[in-house]
Amino acid sequence: MKSVFLFFGALSALIGVGMGAFGAHGLKSIISPEMLAVYQTGVTYQMWHALGLIGIAAIHQQAPASKLLRWAGWLMFIGILLFSGSLYLLVLLNLNWLGMITPIGGVSFLTAWLLITVFAAKNARASGHYSRYK
Repeated sequence: MKSVFLFFGALSALIGVGMGAFGAHGLKSIISPEMLAVYQTGVTYQMWHALGLIGIAAIHQQAPASKLLRWAGWLMFIGILLFSGSLYLLVLLNLNWLGMITPIGGVSFLTAWLLITVFAAKNARASGHYSRYK
């Protein structure tokens, strides 16, 4: 795969596992259960979207010219940085204003998944899988 999204997906998963371990072992005894839950939300979303990036890389190999997939990949990566990153920093540095950035990451995730859905629908229509619904 020549897609940069495989690299970013694998890197995000690697960092996500490390952040999860740090939260479970290093933060558990020093932050409140509520803040640990916020931190774990960041880890969970990072891991799911790391897998999403790896999936985009695999699909992008079959459709390398797809702008929808390219945009989806970048938005998913930006979502990881903004959503998970803001939650990590909010918990670790107690910067509550970062909570305003988190929804931008969430919108990035949603937009990425929407673009993948549009890509899938266009491919299904082009291959005739929707022909019985016409």
